Amino acid sequence: MKSQRLKSQGNNLNNNSEFYLEEDDFLKARQKGVKFWLVKHIFYHSNKYLMILFLTLMVLASYFASFIYVIIGEAIDVFSAGQPNQVVNYTFLILFIGLGSPISGLLARTFREIVAQRIERDVRREFYISLLGKSQSFHDNQRIGDIMARATNDVRLLNFLISPALGMILDAGINLIVPIYFIGSTYRIELVLIPLIFSVIFILYLRRFLRRLTPPTVRRRIAFGFMNTVLNESLSGIEIVKSMAQEEHSIEKYKDSALSYRDAGIEQGDIQAKYLPLLLFSITVTLGLTIGVVYNRAGILSIGSILGLIGLLLRLRFPVNASIRSFLMAKEAFVGANRLLEIMNKKSEIYDADDAISKDIEGHLKFENVTFSYPGTQNKVLKNINFEVSEGQTIAIVGTTGSGKTTLTKLISRLYEVDKGRISIDGIDIRNFSLQSLRDQIAYIEQDIFIFSDSIFDNISFGRDSTMEQVITVAQEAQAHEFIKDLPDQYNTEVGERGVQLSGGERQRVAIARAFLTDPKILILDDSSSSIDSETEERIQKAIFRILHGRTTLIITHRLSQIRWADLIIVLNQGEIVDQGSHEYLLKNSKEYQKIFIKRFDKTLDELLGGV
Repeated sequence: MKSQRLKSQGNNLNNNSEFYLEEDDFLKARQKGVKFWLVKHIFYHSNKYLMILFLTLMVLASYFASFIYVIIGEAIDVFSAGQPNQVVNYTFLILFIGLGSPISGLLARTFREIVAQRIERDVRREFYISLLGKSQSFHDNQRIGDIMARATNDVRLLNFLISPALGMILDAGINLIVPIYFIGSTYRIELVLIPLIFSVIFILYLRRFLRRLTPPTVRRRIAFGFMNTVLNESLSGIEIVKSMAQEEHSIEKYKDSALSYRDAGIEQGDIQAKYLPLLLFSITVTLGLTIGVVYNRAGILSIGSILGLIGLLLRLRFPVNASIRSFLMAKEAFVGANRLLEIMNKKSEIYDADDAISKDIEGHLKFENVTFSYPGTQNKVLKNINFEVSEGQTIAIVGTTGSGKTTLTKLISRLYEVDKGRISIDGIDIRNFSLQSLRDQIAYIEQDIFIFSDSIFDNISFGRDSTMEQVITVAQEAQAHEFIKDLPDQYNTEVGERGVQLSGGERQRVAIARAFLTDPKILILDDSSSSIDSETEERIQKAIFRILHGRTTLIITHRLSQIRWADLIIVLNQGEIVDQGSHEYLLKNSKEYQKIFIKRFDKTLDELLGGV
């Protein structure tokens, strides 16, 4: 798997993506626009053969469905002329043609459905890989509900684009052409004008219909995404909603988004309700019958021919009826496809260089004049940061809230790109490492632990090929084994969404075990024992202390027990390093450091110095 991810560096540079699994067959098509991208998917690999079979069978089905009216008309004339000996021949012929149309249609729909399901599968995978390849700053600016709407509903619409929308549109086009062919080749050539005039007016009206349908369709897809965002945020923050008694506010907010979705749907329905081709179709059939009667009285057309003509004109009903539904589905699918490409075509500012390095690191870390502000903002979160950590050293980072502690550590794994300056590991700029190699050797245990809705085992191993013995070992080191073995299914216990069935301390111990298993060269602990009781904390402190040896560690903490482990303490204030040194030195000489601990422990400086 890793070798797959590290191939084709040139392709990755063009894609401007942090992550790629294999050659991207759809990259160029995406860059050319929606139409090229959809055509690429429709005729991708063996899909093109299925589409050829689909089109062939559809033409055959339409041919049989139209031809049967011609044969029925001839049979009526033959029977009227007193030729009963032809009854059996016409009966078998009509039976054969009558069976040919539905059988051909059934096979055509089968091939169409296979292509539709393949496209949905491929686009889901393509969109998901694209999301994984986007930078952290991209995800910071996205609304999860809207992304979920695109990943589920918009992708699903591409299935409907093929089956049934595209199939119905192509079938409608064929059913406009085939009856015209039979009318012209079987009856009077001037009668072709009836379906031709209908077809021209119908196509011109369709163009106008689609132009009017586009704006409400776009608004409806956007409203659907916003409605999902409101729902997602309300459910994700349900504790806050309930604790602050804001149910009514949440209801009103969701109601407003639902009303926007409804209003766009009503506008769509209003446009569809005024669909004039239904009236045009009725006029066309009536006109055909009238002309047929006139020709019959003039001795030009027989009764059978009139019935055959009307049967062929009635075939125009399918294009009229199908176009109401199919073109709406196609328009929604195109809007959805645009929304998907809007995300997939966004460039990631973080990606591998052509000559990116993949190598084991030792852990010598250096920040040189690093300045950083979050993308899209002017506020400098970090300013001119300089410090150096030797291999195997432990650095504690302290500072007041908002001083830039967490941001500093996230720059190490290139979750964000620095504005100025340079971060190097073992003397190599981190921008020269492949992202896979760099991040694979850095473990991050955050204060806000994320647990996946999976088993304990899968949460600890997290995609790695690990044995149960290995997982149990790291769980014991993280002081997690004791509570895990008391769970109903032990390591196979499902923990629910975001680990809701675990306490805060249990979630953090699972996360620590996950980090232990990776055996990282650089370990980052962001106040990772903050939700653990004092008894468990003592055991975890011992486990963490053991894992610190042999790896570079950065600890964001105000806990004296962890600060005392540090070879160097860095004090941040408003994005700048204001002091650095040992705990004793800083407590005696740094006003910012003194302020932090005086406030935290509610003691005087003399009392704090007395404990040094």
